[in-house]
Amino acid sequence: MFEWNAEQYSKFKEERTLPAIALANSINSENVRAALDVGCGIGNSTAVLKRRFPNAKIIGADYSDDMLAAARKNNPELEFRKLDASTDLVNICDQFDVVFSNACIQWIPNHRLLIKRLMGLLNENGTLAIQIPQQAKHPMHRIIKNMAESEKWKRKISASRGFHILTEEEYFDLLSGLSGNFRMWETTYFHAMPSHQSIVEWYKGTGLRPFLEQLNDGDKDEFEKDVLTETQRYYPIQQNGEILFPFPRLFMTAVK
Repeated sequence: MFEWNAEQYSKFKEERTLPAIALANSINSENVRAALDVGCGIGNSTAVLKRRFPNAKIIGADYSDDMLAAARKNNPELEFRKLDASTDLVNICDQFDVVFSNACIQWIPNHRLLIKRLMGLLNENGTLAIQIPQQAKHPMHRIIKNMAESEKWKRKISASRGFHILTEEEYFDLLSGLSGNFRMWETTYFHAMPSHQSIVEWYKGTGLRPFLEQLNDGDKDEFEKDVLTETQRYYPIQQNGEILFPFPRLFMTAVK
C-alpha cells in the first residue's frame, strides 16, 4: 500500500469537493442521526456531510495517518477514525443511517463483497452513497499507464496500478440484488486548469503516486516530465490560455 500525501492532495481541494457536495445533496433522507464517511481523506467530504446533516453524528474514516492528521486539523469538531475498508468493515459494530464514500473505493478490490459489507452497516431505510472516478474513460489514466508500460519505463516500474472498478452494468446488477430503491448517474466536471503542469500535479496527489513510489528521485522527475509531455500533446490550450480538463464520475445511491 502506497503512502498518501495530504498536502499534495489538498492542492485541488475545491475541485475534489464538488462531487462530494453533489453526492450528499442526492441523499433524500432528512432523518439522519449517524453517518460514516469511508475514505474521508483530508476531511473535506466529512465536513460536507456535517453541513448536509448538521444534527447527525458524523464519523470520517481513512487508513492514511497523514490524511487523518490533516482531517483532524482542518475539522477539529468532527470525529475521525483509522480504518482500512478492505479488511476492517467486518469489525464495525455501529449502524448508520448514511454510509458515504467519495472517490475512495476505486482503490479497494472486490467491489461485490465491499458494497455488500457497506450496505450491512446501514440501518433499515438507510442510504449508501458512493462516487467513483470513471478511470476507464479518463485519458490521463491511459497516458500514465501507457508511459509506465513503454520500453523506457517498463523495467523500472514493475507493476501498473490496477483499477478496482466494475462496469456500469455490473454495478446495476449488484445494486438491484441489494436494494429495491437505487439510482446510478454520471456527471462530467469540466475543470479549468491554469497549465498542463497543474494536471500532472493533480495526479501526483492520486493516480501517479503508485508509479512514482517505485522510482528513485531522479527517475521520478524524468517520469513526471514524460507524462507532462504526453499531457501537453493530448490537452489543447483554450483561447483564454487555460486547459479544459473533463473529469467523468459515476454516482450511486441505494436504500436498504
